[in-house]
Amino acid sequence: MENIEKSKNTAIIAYFTIIGSVIAIFMNQEENKSEFASFHIRQTLGLFISFFMLGYFVGYVNSWTATSAFYLFYFILWIYGFSGALQGIKRELPIVGGFFQKTFKSL
Repeated sequence: MENIEKSKNTAIIAYFTIIGSVIAIFMNQEENKSEFASFHIRQTLGLFISFFMLGYFVGYVNSWTATSAFYLFYFILWIYGFSGALQGIKRELPIVGGFFQKTFKSL
């Protein structure tokens, strides 16, 4: 069983912008590789990439309601994942977490 406390910092750093995700990937290299940190890196990387990709299309919708709902949805997902990292829990994001785990399984 791995020591989650040691890899918790890497998992938490991953949630601070896309740059934090890239830094966390480098912190979680082969000799220090942690499944807990990898799990959260996959979650947050998928979250940030999908946010930017979908945000591009939502930007063309000229609706305050749709834009607000989009930002609120992603903020709730971010809080959900971040709180799991803080607590030391591997908890997939609702709706999209399984997809992110499969898509980024090499990390």
